[in-house]
Amino acid sequence: MSESDIRKRLAAILAADVAGYSRLMNSDESGTVAALDSARAVFRASIDANQGRVIDMAGDSVLAIFETASGAVGSALAIQRHLNDGSQDVAEDARMRFRIGIHLGDVFEKADGSVYGDGVNIAARLEGLAEPGGVAVSDAVQCAIRKRLTATFDDLGEQQVKNIAEPVRAYRVYDAARAGTAPATAPTAAPPAKELAATIARDRVDKPSIAVLPLNNMSGDAEQEFFADGITEDIITELSRFRELFVISRNSSFKYKGKSVEVQKFARDLGVQYVVEGSVRKVGKRVRITVQLIDAETDRHIWAERYDRDLEDIFEIQDEVTRSIVATLPGRIEAAARDRAARTPTDNMAAYECVLTGKVLHHRSNREDNAKAQRLLDRAIQLDPGYAHAHAWKGCVLGQTWVYGWCDDREATQQQVAAELQTALALDDNDCDVHRILAAVNVIRDDHEQSVYHQRRALSLNPNDDLVVVQQGEVLTWQGQPEEGIEWIRQAMRLNPFHPERFWSHLARACFAARRYGEAIEALKCLTAPDAMQRALLASCHVQLGDMAAAERARQATLALAPNYRIADFMATLHYRRPEDREHHREALEKAGFPP
Repeated sequence: MSESDIRKRLAAILAADVAGYSRLMNSDESGTVAALDSARAVFRASIDANQGRVIDMAGDSVLAIFETASGAVGSALAIQRHLNDGSQDVAEDARMRFRIGIHLGDVFEKADGSVYGDGVNIAARLEGLAEPGGVAVSDAVQCAIRKRLTATFDDLGEQQVKNIAEPVRAYRVYDAARAGTAPATAPTAAPPAKELAATIARDRVDKPSIAVLPLNNMSGDAEQEFFADGITEDIITELSRFRELFVISRNSSFKYKGKSVEVQKFARDLGVQYVVEGSVRKVGKRVRITVQLIDAETDRHIWAERYDRDLEDIFEIQDEVTRSIVATLPGRIEAAARDRAARTPTDNMAAYECVLTGKVLHHRSNREDNAKAQRLLDRAIQLDPGYAHAHAWKGCVLGQTWVYGWCDDREATQQQVAAELQTALALDDNDCDVHRILAAVNVIRDDHEQSVYHQRRALSLNPNDDLVVVQQGEVLTWQGQPEEGIEWIRQAMRLNPFHPERFWSHLARACFAARRYGEAIEALKCLTAPDAMQRALLASCHVQLGDMAAAERARQATLALAPNYRIADFMATLHYRRPEDREHHREALEKAGFPP
């Protein structure tokens, strides 16, 4: 079989088997076979009804794959309900109870429909963690569905499972209605545009939430603002590596830079329980960082520390700050193990400061500061050619010039971005930004397998980075999983209540792909100055709802901005993996009256 007969794709994998099957067969062979046949029929019906496909039903086991994690879990819970209800008249020790495990991951699918890979193996290991009659899922599944299904989750923590190198975080899932508990988030109609942002900001999270105020520059030197801002950003990034924490993004925190801040109001605005504040003073080759952790509800200082060190100790300082904060949070949360040895910080402090300043300039998103950032990153690479993070950010800054059209030769710039990222990847495979940017580059190239790979790596390295999380929603939308994509984009909005407006555009596109046209329109209304592509999407949404008058107004507004606009222009910006998704978009533009 050739490689072309095998394709790699993302899927939700369900694995199930019968608890105590050998005992049941020894006790009543014919009755067990009959019960197994009946159960298989339940599995097939539920799997088919939830966009799944049965791969195998050998012996007492079941293997199936689904297009979405919510489909897999919804099917599993329905199966367990049906089997439990149907066995009420059977003696307890004679009941046939299945254990079901579900994982969201990559599989290799052959032309004959069979599937292989770690994704299948992890689902099988999760099955062993499920209770008889129960369902166990991986962290990837829990993240994808926890706000979408009427279910509750019991965190089993990190589990070392057979033949899988990395620990797997597992959850047992219970039907909330059966357990007498309310769902975490009840389904509601889409809120009006003016309320949508506030709804997202108020959304509660199920783990300790924290925001870091920009550290005050106490040096009396305006040039040291870059250093203080860079240290703040690095602390946020390090905290974000801990899955046990919900960390507000740097974009939201930096909205308060230079302002007189009341901690309790700051916490209420961002919806967090804890706040970190402090100051930085840099004199020569010495740096003093003062940090304190505050319980925002009581305005009580939980912990404070001062670090007075040589500048060369900066990475150790960051580690100490984050470990201390995590150790003092409720429940004495155990700090997640970080592969410090695998990361390669530079020994050249001048290069490090260049990167810090370059990142701050990049975030300003204007052409002049972008050019300054490029020069600083070039200087960092000159000082330390092996500094992976400098190469990664050089790629990111160049990518910004490509996106905004600030470069003279787009093709040459794209090649330069790719070269910088490949260099960074070779130097340090554990840099989140490298994988985030490579995922975006491969979306543009329509290389979906590589895009998914790099996006998953970025998410595993920094699950609280709003840019990574919103991109997860984008990638899922392109992959044909817009329902899950919507939830990831909304999570990114929660991480960064002051998110860029483009997040609304991503949400609108995902809602359109999910055929949730009304919600797409509400998201587009949140844009202050929609461009031609966004107005064309608005026209497409209205026409799908049958509102031809509104569609025509949006079409006219599109042509007012871009008189030569054509459907082909829009289609060139789309990267759907499934032809049917692409055709759905093209047909809507046609119905709206745009020229081909």
